[in-house]
Amino acid sequence: MSNALDPHAAIVTEAGGLDQGGTLRTADGRPLKAALARSSRRARRRAFFLVLPLLLFVLLTFVLPIGQMLQRSVKNDGFSANMPQLSAWFAEHPRGTEPDEAAWAALAADLTAAAEARTVGVIGTRVNYDMPGTRSLFTSAGRKARRGIEPPYRAAMLEMDEKWGDPKLWSVMREASSAYTTNFYLAAVDRTRDDAGNIVQAPEQQRIYLTLFQRTFWLSLVITFTTFLLGFPIAHLLATLPMRKSNLLMILVLLPFWTSLLVRTTAWMVLLQQQGVVNDVLVWLGVIGNNQRLQMIFNQTGTIIAMTHILLPFMILPLYSVMRTINPSYVRAARSLGATSWTAFRRIYFPQTLPGLGAGALLVFILAVGYYITPALVGGSSGQLISNLIAMHMTQTLNWSMAAALASLLLAGVLILYWVYDRLVGIDNLKLG
Repeated sequence: MSNALDPHAAIVTEAGGLDQGGTLRTADGRPLKAALARSSRRARRRAFFLVLPLLLFVLLTFVLPIGQMLQRSVKNDGFSANMPQLSAWFAEHPRGTEPDEAAWAALAADLTAAAEARTVGVIGTRVNYDMPGTRSLFTSAGRKARRGIEPPYRAAMLEMDEKWGDPKLWSVMREASSAYTTNFYLAAVDRTRDDAGNIVQAPEQQRIYLTLFQRTFWLSLVITFTTFLLGFPIAHLLATLPMRKSNLLMILVLLPFWTSLLVRTTAWMVLLQQQGVVNDVLVWLGVIGNNQRLQMIFNQTGTIIAMTHILLPFMILPLYSVMRTINPSYVRAARSLGATSWTAFRRIYFPQTLPGLGAGALLVFILAVGYYITPALVGGSSGQLISNLIAMHMTQTLNWSMAAALASLLLAGVLILYWVYDRLVGIDNLKLG
């Protein structure tokens, strides 16, 4: 009776059958439940091995570098590894303790050993990160330490240079005596520590990082909004035109992808300079005088124009892919019921484009935040972004810990904005096509 009502049960019975206990079994006599579980495990194992190469690639090229960056932002053992005796003295004595003769002896011994190992430059560089201008102090002392330092060590070190008695220097060396430190994050938000170890605002001439962070996020928002203003009507036109004409115009949208980024940026340098094409056209039209040529390069204006052009396709393509699927009969129905064109657009059409708009805005904003080449070439001093300073620390000052701290804060800022977007709009509503 049950087999007649249930075709699946009939198939199972024909293939295997029910045993005396009423358990379904396969044709080879195994319990059907165990056979299905085994088949499911085999399918999951096969799927895992299929995605394993991609998983390993992501781990090696994305997760591992980010982990190393986060570690580098809080770890720098340039001082602690090469000044072990002085680091041990700092660990044994609380902050505020005046350096005694044992501390000076440890300093002299470590400098002598570092001079023989040729690591004095590493030590001086680490201290120089927190107290600029001190690297030469260590290298000079290292050269003299090779000839030997005789006790009393305090007098001998002060005879080399009176700067060794500076309490600020000893405070900085105490901070550097630990391999792990938060000082790089403090410096990244324009903060530092005073002689007593309290967190205070950095000197005015060193407060540059917060300004660059604010400029980076502000310019990225402006560029995202500008690409939206330019990209929305273009995407709407592409979505409403016949497919043949739309494909032809799409080639113009994709054309920047086929051109080198350096070539596109250089082209904007030619166009925007004071003797460039744009100013020449404005002078020829009489809009401005020859002595009133606009400064549109090596400032924020040049950065916004060039980056808007470069990132515009990343806004158009998600919008186009979503607009193409919107049924035009919805707007026609709204207008037939008395809605104006603006009301139909605002309440019917535009809400359906939000998934594409969200995807395009995220793409453009995240790319703009981390852009380096274009701001470096056309931004000048006022159009530089935080990425340019990160690159400077990586290639010029070689302060990788500072670069890692800045990059970590930039990553944290992007993740926070991503979380806010998810709370306000919903990441499930994001569509790329």
